[in-house]
Amino acid sequence: MTGTPVRRAAYSSVVALTPLSRRKVVLGTGGVLTYGALAWWSVEYRIRRAEVPLYSETVAFSAPGVRQLVPTGHPDAVVPGTRVLAARPLSTMLVEDEQAWLEGCAPWVRTALDGGDDVLRSALLDLRALSVGLPVCVAGWSEKWRYAWPRDVSFVATALARTGHPEHAAEQLRFLQEVQRHDGWFEARYDLRTRRTPDDRAAQLDGSAWSVWGAHQLALAAPDRAVELLTPLRPMFLLSTQRLLASLDADTLLPMASSDYWELVERSVTLGTAASVLAGLRSATEVLPLVGESALAERTRAATTSLAGQVHGQFGARGYPRMLDDPAADAAVTFLAAPIGGAGVDDAVLAAMGHAQSAMARPAGGVAPGVQWKDDGISWTPETALFAAAWAASGERDRAEALLGWLGEHRTDAGSFPEKVLFDGRPAAVAPLAWTAALVVIARHELVHA
Repeated sequence: MTGTPVRRAAYSSVVALTPLSRRKVVLGTGGVLTYGALAWWSVEYRIRRAEVPLYSETVAFSAPGVRQLVPTGHPDAVVPGTRVLAARPLSTMLVEDEQAWLEGCAPWVRTALDGGDDVLRSALLDLRALSVGLPVCVAGWSEKWRYAWPRDVSFVATALARTGHPEHAAEQLRFLQEVQRHDGWFEARYDLRTRRTPDDRAAQLDGSAWSVWGAHQLALAAPDRAVELLTPLRPMFLLSTQRLLASLDADTLLPMASSDYWELVERSVTLGTAASVLAGLRSATEVLPLVGESALAERTRAATTSLAGQVHGQFGARGYPRMLDDPAADAAVTFLAAPIGGAGVDDAVLAAMGHAQSAMARPAGGVAPGVQWKDDGISWTPETALFAAAWAASGERDRAEALLGWLGEHRTDAGSFPEKVLFDGRPAAVAPLAWTAALVVIARHELVHA
């Protein structure tokens, strides 16, 4: 996440606190704005109608392993329906390579594509463009996104495994093993060349959780090859599991406070951290026996039961907010539903998801990362796709299809999924975005296998 969240102000028709000033804006007598109020109301209006440019239409291949960003306003630079630059000496070969990759996908993918599923096709092409031939997938191809976030890598590995590319999925997880710290932590993101963090962002506990969750997803997608593919990853499983177990507070039984996908330094544990750690421990219980660690799996089984009780007891009693001392909803509630939170349907979680989606809704039809996120009118596609995947896995087909349809309608003119959608429906910021593409694939897979 690269946006700048703020603790959101409360708005009403009479008094508003502008996010930047925290000063009151009061309507004058008879509903007419006073001069001073008009000035501040204008500031608030602009904040809630933020303008962010679209950085590119997509990224496309000009030669094997060579990618270029396609400038905004020039979708015709790409062969239609591909991620290949047009009118280049190798364009025909590159299109054939791309098509061969699609034809090598799992049967359910080929059936969907033959049926005209253009949204799924876009997601697959975005994933391929951001991962094939690289040491690991990058979040995007724009300069500030050309890094590997452990969370994104785990979701991309999941999507690749579900689409019939288990070796490519395992490659993603092997990169994570190679860069993991000796104490089990992961940095927020990694430079592919140096394999180090490019800045001073705080390390994130959820990286240890997502790495194990992604491996479990690979095992589920390729059960006949699970031992073969996961055994080389045993060192990562051990370090990640030990880190997750050590993170649990002896008094609260919840994980320690850590930066989560908002990438803020947090004062207390967030739902995003607690729910991801729960998913990681649950996944470790299933993965560890496959690599000969049954005793450790029993420890994670007990920890999963304990943590689940605390998460659903403490966060659940408050409607699953982002923080225990603040009722504001967060997209991380989706981490408690399938496919992240395991099988089964929890009515209380589904109700909280419905509330969160409504509370975080943005003018164009998507959602913000949370109610506390800055009130700028921008929809975020990865969080919207999180809801699509969770609804799909929970049997809420209509809700999932509606969000997937919305995501499809707000692609760039070249067909890629952007990170953001402005208040009036224009795609914005980086495109394509790996996390969104992976979640679209996961949601489609859940719907096909419902």
